[in-house]
Amino acid sequence: MGQIDRDRTWAVVPVAGFGTRLQPHTHTRPKPLLHVAGQPILGHILDQMVALGIERIVLVVGYMGEQIIDYVQQRGDFARVESVEQPEPLGLGHAIYLTRSIVGGDPMLIVYGDTIFQADLQALWQAAGDGFLGVKKVGDPERFGVVVEERGQVVKLREKPEEFVSDLAIVGTNLIANSSLLFACLEQLLERDIRTRGEYQLTDALQLMVERGAQLGTFPVENWFDCGTREALLLTNRYLLAQAPVPEGPRDTVIIPPVHLDPAATVSRSVIGPYVSVGRQAKVDNSIVRNTILGEQAMVEDLLLEDSIVGFQALVRGRAGRVNVGDMSQITA
Repeated sequence: MGQIDRDRTWAVVPVAGFGTRLQPHTHTRPKPLLHVAGQPILGHILDQMVALGIERIVLVVGYMGEQIIDYVQQRGDFARVESVEQPEPLGLGHAIYLTRSIVGGDPMLIVYGDTIFQADLQALWQAAGDGFLGVKKVGDPERFGVVVEERGQVVKLREKPEEFVSDLAIVGTNLIANSSLLFACLEQLLERDIRTRGEYQLTDALQLMVERGAQLGTFPVENWFDCGTREALLLTNRYLLAQAPVPEGPRDTVIIPPVHLDPAATVSRSVIGPYVSVGRQAKVDNSIVRNTILGEQAMVEDLLLEDSIVGFQALVRGRAGRVNVGDMSQITA
């Protein structure tokens, strides 16, 4: 295989999950649109795609998918925005297979829609091979698809192995040059109903690619955040804010960085930070807030708040401690 043609490459982003571990926030919006460090999870992912020069994207949507499509279109980052629906949660492999009529034989960069990553992908455009998998060593490989490498080539893949195979996990970013072969392997899984843990797995299709002689390499992912739980979302918020500029607050408010303060937010008589993200048109008055994400138009008054997520248009007043408040909710004491 020759070098990968960036101009023909699709960003393929599966965003069809229900986000049950992040309820109540995902009752009213899909997980990729939950905010972290000043913008939706998906916004951070799209920033990476734009930086790579990718101009075409296909979204695999399901639960409240119209919100995701609207968000991507309104950003205006891509010359082409396509979408397909995954009506049933049949696995990541199934989700990718649904894009075959759009992607065809073009290269594709597969990025999981709830995973924020930081990796240097620019050099991959000059590399030759059938694909490259983003990997990172982990202490709990039984939770992931893992790869075994020999002399720089992937020779074996296993999805969530019960016995140790490798500690090199596939972490949600894969550049596939030979998309036609991957789609053929995914089709084989579906035709033969080959499932792992009840779902059609991308890892199993990648293993079939190797068995058919595909040359798959790997690249390191320096930082990777699976934003699947409240705790993980707050941890991601902390890390991303550490790289953000220090905002200025009003004279009657103390800002302890790192903090994201949306220009359209209002804070008064408060101490904000560290590790706080305050969304657009949110309001904070007479409060101390730390290690917290405040959604758009959220209101916080007369309290000490920490280690919390407050959703869109939620009101929290006069209560000390930790909360996990969904959109348009109210807590007062």
